[in-house]
Amino acid sequence: VQLQASGGGLVQPGGSLRLSCAVDGYTFSRYALGWFRQAPGKEREFVAAIAIYGGSIYGDPVKGRFTISRDNGKNTVYLQMNRLKYEDTAVYYCAAGDRSTNVEGYDYWGQGTLVTVSS
Repeated sequence: VQLQASGGGLVQPGGSLRLSCAVDGYTFSRYALGWFRQAPGKEREFVAAIAIYGGSIYGDPVKGRFTISRDNGKNTVYLQMNRLKYEDTAVYYCAAGDRSTNVEGYDYWGQGTLVTVSS
């Protein structure tokens, strides 16, 4: 199983960033995919998840600002983040599992990518 997250970086408040997670074909075709984030000193938090058929769910802090999508041709899941806020600063992780909002619902995790929102 392979999940490789990328796209993190430094962005100003109000800006946008797109994260990508490249997934191996077997995992991509059999699991829902999710994004979580973890800020320093805090627990890992659910951000968004998308089912195999494309249905998506979002955590309350990001609703209306973030969009999750999956490209079946590239075995990649994306997280488009708009109107970023200071409190979005965290390490973002992609994961494969059952599309739940809980960490325990995901069996496989990629390495994190750091998003820093700062002026």
